Amino acid sequence: MPLDAIDRKILAQLQDNGRITINELAERVGLSATPCLRRIKRMEADGVITGYAANVDQVIVGLPVNVFVNVTLTRQSETELEEFEAAVTACPEVMECYLMTGSSDFLLRVVAADLFAYERFLKSTLTRIPGIANIQSSFALKQVVHRTALSFA
Repeated sequence: MPLDAIDRKILAQLQDNGRITINELAERVGLSATPCLRRIKRMEADGVITGYAANVDQVIVGLPVNVFVNVTLTRQSETELEEFEAAVTACPEVMECYLMTGSSDFLLRVVAADLFAYERFLKSTLTRIPGIANIQSSFALKQVVHRTALSFA
């Protein structure tokens, strides 16, 4: 679905503040409330807007550790890939999972309270998923950039 300049303005405003009122949003993008709401509903129906969420500070809630985990499978058949994807989708510690090209098959971002919590996740969950040949963990020392909003520039 093609997005025009007003759609992009609406998306930028919603990414900045998902709780903005329809009247304030309409005013900021130069529409009246009804057409603005109609555009939002269309973008929701078309899958452009996939949901609304609160951004939570992971340090304040006690999950300050970010671990990037490269996983290599023993085989890369469609079945094995799908089984791994289903298994990690069920793990609440896994915040992101990407199917990759290169030396590993998947890249995960895992959050944990501390090193011991990550070790428990690794031993009790990740290593028990069938078909894994190799796991390599890298611990983030500092988050330099974190964005949730896409740029429409």
